[in-house]
Amino acid sequence: MASVRIGESTWFLPRALALWVPAGLVHATGAVDPSWNRSPYFLPERCPIHWPEPTVVGVTPLLAALFDHLADFGLASDERARAEAVVFDLLEPLEAVAIPLPLPVDARAAAVAAAIVADPADARTLTEWGRAVGASARTLRRVFLAETGLSFGRWRTHARLRAAMPVLATGHPVAAAARRAGYGSASAFVAAFHRTVGVPPGTYFGGGTENPARRG
Repeated sequence: MASVRIGESTWFLPRALALWVPAGLVHATGAVDPSWNRSPYFLPERCPIHWPEPTVVGVTPLLAALFDHLADFGLASDERARAEAVVFDLLEPLEAVAIPLPLPVDARAAAVAAAIVADPADARTLTEWGRAVGASARTLRRVFLAETGLSFGRWRTHARLRAAMPVLATGHPVAAAARRAGYGSASAFVAAFHRTVGVPPGTYFGGGTENPARRG
């Protein structure tokens, strides 16, 4: 599964999804597990799509085949132009968002954040975390919001969902991902995923075929 990081946000992309990145936007790509990916680049002056922000798109078998076709550097210019035109016609945005996980700077909150990233199923309350790091729950709550822009509860949800992404990407059932992320039931995990990402796991890892939404 590929990943793309832009600022504090990271998109996790199974084979059926890709991320459209506007020209000139600094980003870093990586992989959650051993894999390879293609990164097509289109000249802005030849591209009819002008989405102003990173946009998740579904990758159908036909679109994947076209990317492979465009990787042939021996294509004549007219052949390449025709293939690119079909690619632009096939790009369908999916209303899915990244999962930002900015880290706090305060040493006490940073220790809590590191522990949760290491074990997202750790269900300690802020009061219990406060006793562990020498701060009150109120202080930790304030620091997380001030330094990450997220409430502690939302930050922990993001950490849990990010931990579950590789589990889902490798084909494990939702129940396994829910356990990895520390949720008591699969339905609670699905609800949190849908609320945070914008689509349920089945749509996200199925390539967005259930609920694509075109925007532009």
